[in-house]
Amino acid sequence: MKKYLLAFLGLSLFLSSCSKNDATLVTEEIEEIIPAPEIDITVQNFMWQTMNTYYFWQSDVTDLGDSRFESDEEYVSFLESEQEPGKFFDDKLLFSEDRFSFYSDDYKELTQSFAGVSKSNGVEFGLSLFADSDDVYGYVRYIVPNSNASSKDIKRGDIFTGVNGTTLNLNNYVDLLFGESDTYTLNMADISDNIIANTDREVTLTKEANLTENPVYISNVLETGGKKIGYLMYNGFTNEFDEQLNDAFGEFKSAGITDLVLDLRYNPGGSVNSARLLSSMIYGTFTNSVFLKARYNQKLQLEFKDTDLIEYFADKTDNNTPINTLGLSKVYVLATGSTASASELVMNGLEPYIEVIHIGTTTTGKNEFSVTFVDDFENGNVYSPNREDKINPDNQWAIQPLIGRNENANGFSDYTDGLTPDITLKEDLSNLGILGNINEPLLAKAIGEITGTTAKMDFTVDMPVILISSSKLFTKIKDNMFMDIKNPLNLTKK
Repeated sequence: MKKYLLAFLGLSLFLSSCSKNDATLVTEEIEEIIPAPEIDITVQNFMWQTMNTYYFWQSDVTDLGDSRFESDEEYVSFLESEQEPGKFFDDKLLFSEDRFSFYSDDYKELTQSFAGVSKSNGVEFGLSLFADSDDVYGYVRYIVPNSNASSKDIKRGDIFTGVNGTTLNLNNYVDLLFGESDTYTLNMADISDNIIANTDREVTLTKEANLTENPVYISNVLETGGKKIGYLMYNGFTNEFDEQLNDAFGEFKSAGITDLVLDLRYNPGGSVNSARLLSSMIYGTFTNSVFLKARYNQKLQLEFKDTDLIEYFADKTDNNTPINTLGLSKVYVLATGSTASASELVMNGLEPYIEVIHIGTTTTGKNEFSVTFVDDFENGNVYSPNREDKINPDNQWAIQPLIGRNENANGFSDYTDGLTPDITLKEDLSNLGILGNINEPLLAKAIGEITGTTAKMDFTVDMPVILISSSKLFTKIKDNMFMDIKNPLNLTKK
């Protein structure tokens, strides 16, 4: 069979610093499929080639094996066996334990999402189940500024049980909340005596295209108990806002804060490089200290020395702005089951160097990273906005497979079950509090630990949040962590 592997195609294109003692690397190019397929399998071919080369579990998926097909005809027949590209990806290419790899039929929409741009009404919410029922209710976590919702009568802590007069349940909530309709009306409810009861109140919302969310949601200095405490609520690792993040730390530094509370409770992840920069702002600009060690699949890993896959703490942003670092020996992190990927990377990456006090609940447990791939074989299918004119115009699909795992300086990456809290405290639906306010329960708990006043406070949780999903898991990027550090593979989204 003619070799279809990307099989290190592109290593010569995107290797920036790996020479492996100047050994010659394999740079075999892909050739066109000779057998004329009976159906269009352009997307399936792109998916298989990419997954065969980069997928972290490539050796565990029989159909991705290098010697899986004995002839061109057998390969083409396999691609034709599923005409729907999404089902082909999910059913034939994914490892059974993979919870996070995904695809998009519109790479432009996907890459915009990574920049914090999406179609949204601005309500970020969680979803839960009524006891002993399939009925679903939602609760508002926060409102994105300058969104449609920001001008409506809806706020954090509000409860809704229906859409357009239809009660939400496990069978319909996806279509009603995340379907094609841009405008819908939420049927609101109240909590009284720890019971959710419907009301006559309605809130009509409209999703707007190109809504940009600044992930630096709250940045305050709180003076209490003789301490100056920096509080940062950071809701997504979006590298387009790295300068604003650095500015926030500049304000913390100028204020002379003594402690930091980093609120990642709703942060599903994003840019690995932003995670590295944030960690440097907290700990220090020690460019000789290991932040992470990347681990790829067996084929790719063998091409590199360990030193080629190490990334260090940073002293500058990508715009060459000096990093404002606090040089802390301890950080308090608010994290929950909605805290994932790059958020967990920060917690794990800092652990070898400083004390990380995790307050909240167990995190998601996403320790692998991904890269955006598109149909651009000359560039190893790695997406680059500078090569928009090189992407196959007949294939707008993108895939976001897990391609590696990040270890910290101690070699630890085994947190697929999530990072467990040092201090367990669930959010309380009956008392969500105001984000950034010293009386908001999770923040109050952290302040109490810092100032030693915890014993004087009541942290009883009457209505604990039991999450089944959230609005962020229905965005294009979900809880993805994408590798965009300039490492030897140069697997970047830019």
